[in-house]
Amino acid sequence: MAPTLVILAAGMGSRYGGLKQLDPVGPDGEIMMEYSIFDAVRAGFDEVIFVIRKDFEREFDELIGKKLKGYIRYRYAFQELDDLPPGYEVPEGRVKPWGTGHALLVAAPLISGPFAVINADDYYGPSAYEKLYRFLTDDGVGVSEDRYGICLWSLHETLSDHGSVSRGVSEVSPEGDLIGLTERKKIYRDGDRACYTLDDGVTFHPLARDTLVSMNFFGFPRAFLSRLEEEFPLFLDHTLMDGDPLKSEYLLPEIVGAHTKTRGVKVRAIPVEDRWFGVTNKEDKPVVVAALQRLVDQDIYPAPLWGSID
Repeated sequence: MAPTLVILAAGMGSRYGGLKQLDPVGPDGEIMMEYSIFDAVRAGFDEVIFVIRKDFEREFDELIGKKLKGYIRYRYAFQELDDLPPGYEVPEGRVKPWGTGHALLVAAPLISGPFAVINADDYYGPSAYEKLYRFLTDDGVGVSEDRYGICLWSLHETLSDHGSVSRGVSEVSPEGDLIGLTERKKIYRDGDRACYTLDDGVTFHPLARDTLVSMNFFGFPRAFLSRLEEEFPLFLDHTLMDGDPLKSEYLLPEIVGAHTKTRGVKVRAIPVEDRWFGVTNKEDKPVVVAALQRLVDQDIYPAPLWGSID
């Protein structure tokens, strides 16, 4: 059985100002996740699960779903704010989704084996899918109940010139395993360097430009989903009693980082040389459009995209 690709596409893109997942960026009107699916198909994935909101299922299917017929199987899972375990209710005033961990939980009933998880609005490059596919299908040193995989990029390749970004800041052992993963939500470019703030800009902390960061590109065994389900009520208890009930999120980078310490899991770090890019803020879109056009001009992708897959 080939691994499944799960694409997290339910977010509103508040900083961007709309449904950036559905915004055309390719030379023939392609949206960002079409390139992800194209690369995944070439790497060997044979199924994709989209985590979306129920209220834009029809628009989503018209825009992308129908293009995929004959190339890859696809299904939908729906992330809704009130999809919580029994006994829990949405706090009054909460409108923010519960995060990437919750998004993956709603897809769990559709997943039967090892799988990859990506963001909908990021471009990762062909080699990321090739490397993670090999990891997910390697019976020797690949994915297992106690081994996850994570693709990593150098921080300076992932910053925006038009505002802050969130990144999973990683620590990697000499053996190539992840030993720490910390979510930093307000990272800014600072000339040739980078810095982040924990207090809305009162103070800043430096980050080395070659710091390896997670862009939410993971490889997991099916067993990860059971752990995710088991720990979600613990997250809710902490959030509702001691955290921020309106904004706290159940985030995959934090969950994976915790598992390296609490569950004895090893996470294989998979550095990726292909350039990452994405649309975090509206001003990023022209850069992405130009970058994709260059890749088409270099024959990395055909135009239109779904003419053929080698």
